[in-house]
Parts: sequence; C-alpha cells; structure tokens
Amino acid sequence: MKAWFKNIGPGPLVAAAFIGPGTVTVCTLAGVGFGYALLWAMLFSVFATIVLQEMSARLGVITQKGLSEVIRTEIKNPVFKTVVIVLMLSAIVVGNAAYEAGNISGGVLGLETLFGNPSVEIGVFDVNVFSLIIGLVAFLILTIGNYKTLERILIAMVMVMSVAFLVTAILTKPNLMEVFKGLFGFKMPKESVLTVVGLIGTTVVPYNLFLHAALVKEKWRAESDLQYARKDTIVAVVLGGVVSMCIIISASAIQTKTISNAVDLALGLEPLFGSFSKYFMAIGLFSAGITSAITAPLAAAYVASGCLGWSTNLKSKTFKGVWLFVLVLGVVFSSLGIKSIELIKFAQVANGLLLPLVAVFLIWVMNKSELLGKYKNSLLQNVVGVVILLVAIFLGLKSVLKVFNVL
Repeated sequence: MKAWFKNIGPGPLVAAAFIGPGTVTVCTLAGVGFGYALLWAMLFSVFATIVLQEMSARLGVITQKGLSEVIRTEIKNPVFKTVVIVLMLSAIVVGNAAYEAGNISGGVLGLETLFGNPSVEIGVFDVNVFSLIIGLVAFLILTIGNYKTLERILIAMVMVMSVAFLVTAILTKPNLMEVFKGLFGFKMPKESVLTVVGLIGTTVVPYNLFLHAALVKEKWRAESDLQYARKDTIVAVVLGGVVSMCIIISASAIQTKTISNAVDLALGLEPLFGSFSKYFMAIGLFSAGITSAITAPLAAAYVASGCLGWSTNLKSKTFKGVWLFVLVLGVVFSSLGIKSIELIKFAQVANGLLLPLVAVFLIWVMNKSELLGKYKNSLLQNVVGVVILLVAIFLGLKSVLKVFNVL
C-alpha cells in the first residue's frame, strides 16, 4: 500500500483539471434534466480519456518531452508547424485565461454557499473578496515551484473533492439498479444530444494531454516507470469519472427543473437530505474550482514554454510569467464579475478545432518507431484511438457550430 501511494503521480492532477466548475455544472444539468439516463456518456468519456491520456503519459515517460515540445520538433513543414503552434497557444493559453475566471468563480460559489457573499468597494468596482483569496492561494501554491509539493497539495484537494461529492451522492440514496441501467443502457432521451456532447467534451479536454505529458517527466525518468504511469492514469481518471457520476446521481434526486448550477443543487438538496448534503456539495464545488484554478495556468505555462522553446522548469521566469498572466486575468475577471463573452467564444472555437488536431497528431506520433521504439502504439490502440478521434471531430464541429449559433 505504501509503495502504491508513493507512485501516485500526475494522474490526480489530470483529474483535478477536468473536474472544474464547468464539469460540475454540466453534470448537474444532466442529472436534473435526464436522471441517470446519461451516465453511459460519462462512462464513455472515462474510457476515451484513459486511452488518450495513457498515450500522452507514455510519450512523456519514454521521450522525456512534453507534447508541445514534440510537436515543435516533429512537424517539419514550417507553415503547418506555425499554424499548429498558433492554434495551440490560442486554445490553451488564451483559452485557459478565459476559462480561469470560471474556475475561480466556481470556487467562490462554493464558499458563498457556506459563508455568504462578502465584497468590498474599490473605487467604482464592487470586488468579490473570495475571488481574491482563491487567486492568492493559487498564486502561493504555484510560486512554490516544487513539483512534488505541488503534486501532494493537489492530490489532497482531489481527495477532499472526491469524498465530498461521493458522500453527497450516498446521502441521496440512489436506486442502484437504475444507476446500472443508466451506465449500460446507452439511451439518448429527446433533446439530450448537446448534453451528451457537453459531458464528453468537459472530460476529454485537449489541455490535459499537454499537461499530462509534461508532468510525467517530472515524476518518472526510466522506461521501467511506465507501469506506474499507466496505473496512475487509470486509477485517477476512473476516480474522476466516479466523481462526475456522483454529481449526476446527486442532481437526479432533485425533482424540480429550475436548477441551473451546482449552488442551486447544493441548496436544493438541503430540505430533502439535511444541511450536511449542502455542506458537502459546497466543499466539493470549492475544491473543484480551486484545483482547476491551479492546473489551468500550469497547463498554459507548459504549452507556451514547449511551443516557444522556453524552459519548462517550474522556477524559470518565463514559465512563471505565463501562469501568472493566466491567473491574474482570471482573478480580475472573476472578482469584478466581468463576463468576457467574446473571449470565451474564441476559446471555445480554438479548443473545438484543437482537440481533433491534437488527437490526430498524438496517434501519428505514437506510431513513430524512431521516437518510441517498442513502446509505439499497437494495432488495437490505433483502432480505439481512431474511434475516439472520430468522436473528437464530432465534438469539435458541434462546439464550433454552437458558438456560431448554427445549432
């Protein structure tokens, strides 16, 4: 058991990254709107995430390079390389800066459910104190600049989040037979297509592929460590999937359809299951927000540094500069209540285009013998990867078309 805990690595950080306030909200809406019926979509998301993240982790352990570094060195055509790098920087760095406000705001909602809504007037602005506190905590944790310490802090936060949402789901006393049917029934109720796309899209995210490859080389150096990286990936992603399913199950217990976010869910659970359910839900939402508020700037820094050939050392000035830019922008937007719709739309389009592109590149590079040797993809891994790629293309088109109001 001690050896297992010793070899827990970046996996929980990946889980922390995809279980943000956006995931909590999408899962809440799925549960309220469709009960247990869409649990299968989360099950598929977990499988797809394990497949892609395993490739990313394998790439990081064997090559000792991040995904953005490999892209910069392996794509030879200068025009295509420039297009890919610009798209990556736009989707991950600018995109994460846009989403960071949502991550911080999600953590704030959890605190507000417990402690109310403190704010102070600074000039003409009404500043949310909790946004500043969460931003400061994220800043202090990232400033440490030590991977092992960062890993331990985030693992602890993920465990708190997991327990909070698991207890909330247990308090609702779900019908296990109905849960089983939801997992393996593969039903798509009327008007649930966009919710299914949302559930998959919020779990299979492009920036996690970059984050994972960059982090595993901080943790493991030898080819023999690949077994630990794989176990770490599977356990963490499954745990993340279970947490997401717990949120869907909790939301399914609420009879009203007026719930639009996780805070409504926390308050809606209270009269049915007591104040404890509200507290656990709020703690889970806070943990989801603050962990994503830490991992989003971190991922942006790894991507930018890899693309531009900068040092990926957590203590380098350029690396710190990128995550600080993302974090500060998120704190400002969140604390002042600014909703930069155009910036978020731009990020959604960029990410919608990037996911299939990264999936294509990842499968391509995972078949290069000169890079991976005997650790290149097997035929089965390629077949599964291509199926997931087709889903990624579908998701990408859906997200882009949705932004332009075609759907």
